[in-house]
Amino acid sequence: MEGWQRGDWFDATGLVWINPSPNLRSLTEAALYTGVALVEGTNVSVGRGTDTPFELLGAPWVKSRELATYLNARGIAGVRFVPTSFTPSGSIYSGQKCEGVNIVLTDRDGLDAPELGIELASALRKLYPADYKIERMLELLANQAAYDALVAGHDPRRIAQDWQEGLDNFLRVRQKYLIYK
Repeated sequence: MEGWQRGDWFDATGLVWINPSPNLRSLTEAALYTGVALVEGTNVSVGRGTDTPFELLGAPWVKSRELATYLNARGIAGVRFVPTSFTPSGSIYSGQKCEGVNIVLTDRDGLDAPELGIELASALRKLYPADYKIERMLELLANQAAYDALVAGHDPRRIAQDWQEGLDNFLRVRQKYLIYK
């Protein structure tokens, strides 16, 4: 751990990337994972069965330009969205053409991945209310208040603000247990 500082990204180590999972094949995918995976249990593809899992999001009922335009207009820090289509070879919608977005990581230090996940779910619910099935998101989100706020249509930024006090408290408690600071 010599020379390492909390906050360093893996690529600062000079080590070769080794996939921690078959679907986390790059540092970019790992950075996006904790946000994009929040919607994985719902009825959208997160790119499993493609060359870039967790960099894609879509479904046969999504309109790629519409979703990209909406998400880009939200000004989500650290990412931008490019309309795309893809056909996963595995997982949900295997062999079916999906329209959606390629999530481009533009500033990994500026990205709040859990907030990205809330933004994705909110956009899908707003744009595709008859098609998007948000119910299974609660299993991964594990925050009833945030889920209820999503279902009620609250702004994703407000939802993220609502969990900030709990997060700050956790970070304070965690500080004394960190071995490497």
